[in-house]
Amino acid sequence: MGATQTRIKQAELRHAQAKRNFLLRSANPRGNQILYSEAETALNELGGLNRSAGLASESLRLITLRYKDGEATVLEVVDAQTTNALASNAYQDGAVRYRVALANLQTLTGC
Repeated sequence: MGATQTRIKQAELRHAQAKRNFLLRSANPRGNQILYSEAETALNELGGLNRSAGLASESLRLITLRYKDGEATVLEVVDAQTTNALASNAYQDGAVRYRVALANLQTLTGC
């Protein structure tokens, strides 16, 4: 199973869990506030993940330039590529968490 398919499956599982959570929270008068807090937290986390992904991308660009000039080793390039991929994947996972939290909030509030 590819990485994209894995992320899709994870999103589907999170969505199913969110539906179950919704059923449990709909009886809770504080449900709106809880879901709002979850969405807000996920959005704040997404901002940090976006900054990390941007820094990793810039680091990869700079190290690649250093490598082309003979000032960096291939190991440094591979390390930067790995870091960039991990940061990108973390951002994508964070985006899914935010979208699920937002969808849960919209479902509960009907907006």
